[in-house]
Amino acid sequence: MESGISSMAGILKEFPVEPGSLIPILQKSQKEFGFISPQVVERIAAFLKMTENEIYGVASFYSQFRFIPKGRHTITVCLGTACHVRGGAILLEALERHLEIKTGECTPDRRFDLDAVACLGCCALAPVVKIDNNIYGNMAVIKIKELLEKYE
Repeated sequence: MESGISSMAGILKEFPVEPGSLIPILQKSQKEFGFISPQVVERIAAFLKMTENEIYGVASFYSQFRFIPKGRHTITVCLGTACHVRGGAILLEALERHLEIKTGECTPDRRFDLDAVACLGCCALAPVVKIDNNIYGNMAVIKIKELLEKYE
């Protein structure tokens, strides 16, 4: 993590030591490392003279910040009204079982991370699963394994 430490030092020196720097530092750190690690929180807390709990409190309020690394492929399941009515929640449960992770987590091999959103805006195709930037409509549980094999 030596390069991470020097990268973090470079990020911190760009900002004044004041509470208003917290969100821009978190944004820049996540862009650099892909997520906000405990080590990053520790460094930010020391730099801004805040507690780690204060950092987590602010960062966890905003959905843009991640505390676990992303996978090579991001799976997003739509849980909007049309998708919900047509089985979106069942698809999400099936993906959790197949990948052996919960929503918001990443597989141990870092191949996939799994998220759910309120709406992907593809209601006519419900239920919808998005992998990276690809939309898959009219999804069914029996199609999941075959779909994921395209990304392995």
